[in-house]
Amino acid sequence: MTSINTNRAAMTALASLNMTSAKLDATQQRISTGLRVNSATDNAAYWSIATTMKSENSSLSTVKDALGLGSATVDVSYTALNSAIGITQQIKDKLVAARQPGVDRTKIQAEVTQLQDQLKSIADSANFSGENWLSVDSANPGYNATKTIVSSFQRGATGVQIQTIGFDGNSSKLFDKANQSGILDKTYTTVNGNVAYSVSTLNISALTSSAADNQDLEQMIGTVDSSLNAMTNSAADLGALKTRIDSQTSFIKSLMDAITRGVGSLVDADMSEESTKLQALQVQQQLGTQALGIANQSSQSILSLFK
Repeated sequence: MTSINTNRAAMTALASLNMTSAKLDATQQRISTGLRVNSATDNAAYWSIATTMKSENSSLSTVKDALGLGSATVDVSYTALNSAIGITQQIKDKLVAARQPGVDRTKIQAEVTQLQDQLKSIADSANFSGENWLSVDSANPGYNATKTIVSSFQRGATGVQIQTIGFDGNSSKLFDKANQSGILDKTYTTVNGNVAYSVSTLNISALTSSAADNQDLEQMIGTVDSSLNAMTNSAADLGALKTRIDSQTSFIKSLMDAITRGVGSLVDADMSEESTKLQALQVQQQLGTQALGIANQSSQSILSLFK
């Protein structure tokens, strides 16, 4: 039936053209964004998974930054501690030299004092971003002997879990302003002279060559040697901690790359496929436009029947 009120051919052509235009718009959006899942309306399941994993990746990026900050703090502490070990070894050498009879212990003490001042300066300078593991004040309300570095982020069935790497700060502190319990400011007492001293405050200028004073001097040498061993062990622990942090940083980076690849496989568009679709849809759109034009002109042929 031919009707001038209802042009079925034009309606069909228009519906087909609208469908082609919608597909063309979707393809162009995928090409411009590089994503085949731009919103929940494209694929609710994939969009939800991708959004969650992107959030995890963002958190892991923050963890990676925290590991970098922790690594720098450990590196500064290790570098300063290693320097302090060298200075303490020099103090020990001076004390051993002072054990030799006839040596001017006053002059040796002048050198030792300079080295002791340098030890304090090194410990106070081992500061990174407000963190100092070598020179502390345990009486400070914000002080925590256990040093923690955020190492991972995980969303489990019980909620978000933050894992940390811990380190006992008591093993690395050289000076403690509150109670002098650090490696270098811990107080000892000489056996014979009953004189209080620490590695950072010992003074041999008043010691004579008497047997009792020599015994006290040897005690001081033993104390410095024990402190050297404690500092060496602490440096080894810091080195091991640095290695662990570096390993965790590498793992976090690999994990972030894996998550990115996984998200990409869910939501990224295949650009080769989309470019092929684009060309096909452009042709379909042109043909649809022509078909709609032909359908609209068909009703004009009715006029010839009335001539």
